[in-house]
Amino acid sequence: MGSSFIPLSKPSIGESEIRAVTDVLRSGWITTGPKTAEFEEAFREYCNAKKAVALCSATAGMHLVLASQGLGPGDEVITPSMTWVSTINLIVLAGATPVFADVDLDTLMISFETVKDLITPRTRLILPVHFAGAAADMGPLRRIASEKGIPLVEDAAHAVGTEYRGKRIGEEGTAVFSFHPIKNMTCGEGGMLCTNDPLLGDRIRRLRFHGLGADAYDRAGQGRAPQAEVQEPGFKYNPTDLGSAIGLEQLRRLDTFIEKRAQLARLYQGLLASVDEIRPLAVPPYPMRHAWHLFVVRLDTECAGLHRNEFMDELKKRGIATGIHFKAVHTQRYYRETLGLPQGALPATEWNSERIFSLPLFPDMTPEDVERVVGAIKEVLA
Repeated sequence: MGSSFIPLSKPSIGESEIRAVTDVLRSGWITTGPKTAEFEEAFREYCNAKKAVALCSATAGMHLVLASQGLGPGDEVITPSMTWVSTINLIVLAGATPVFADVDLDTLMISFETVKDLITPRTRLILPVHFAGAAADMGPLRRIASEKGIPLVEDAAHAVGTEYRGKRIGEEGTAVFSFHPIKNMTCGEGGMLCTNDPLLGDRIRRLRFHGLGADAYDRAGQGRAPQAEVQEPGFKYNPTDLGSAIGLEQLRRLDTFIEKRAQLARLYQGLLASVDEIRPLAVPPYPMRHAWHLFVVRLDTECAGLHRNEFMDELKKRGIATGIHFKAVHTQRYYRETLGLPQGALPATEWNSERIFSLPLFPDMTPEDVERVVGAIKEVLA
């Protein structure tokens, strides 16, 4: 990319995606149709899941999961505050209460240890978040959820292509993925729910399209089934064939994308090893494949003598974009005022929330781009 501005992320869209969209436009069927059915089956096979349901966004998928659980006032959902606000918003909009588990200081994910003491008779769901392409340690979390009879749903927005102990995220349990343009693969916008619960999968498919017993595109009838009726009140969360056509092409290249991201991440790790003021996230010690959705670091503000936001501004002046993933939800204005958690309630989350930022990472980056980013970091620190 030379000396031009280096963005935080850039989707890798090629001629195959462009041709696929053109073909859909010419087909006469551009909303949920045959391409969406094909995309769902391809993604199901990729994750080795029993069911896959495509959606217009991961947020839509999470909304439908929460709706399927019948969450309401008095119910509690255990989840991290170190996450994007969408899931917490949905919990609150359902009338339920988010109960925040602290995260590991260096992986930013909740664990059995941070969850176990938060479980009460009101706990209706445990919702771990896979972070930045790494997998949370799901074995112990699944065991305690099973022992307590509490449903567990994985926020896998960062985890397309991530593996945990030899299995892809999405193969076990229920997981919700994102195809936003910043993610490892994209549909423009979009999401996917994978589950090994066929009844849940069927209900999510029904809820995504008004609660009808059949989609606008019925796989058997190649069109609207005339007898389709509302089985229960639903939503309008179905995807388009335009997005699904992009998703199919992206899925075919996903593993190549991940390998390129991993190469760039290893280069970052090597070049930053001698920079004491920058602390990259740790790679979890258990067996997993990191999908490297993000390259997240923390600034040692005391050592650097700079606030994180000032540091990011200085990088921007040097043509380097950065992002924050994330400002902890409980520190955001609405949740500060309504939840009123005291400062220090989630020490590892809060420490990271003040120091965290993401460096550019996307498949079209070059090693020279990474070297330029690290050079700019060293220049600011100097």
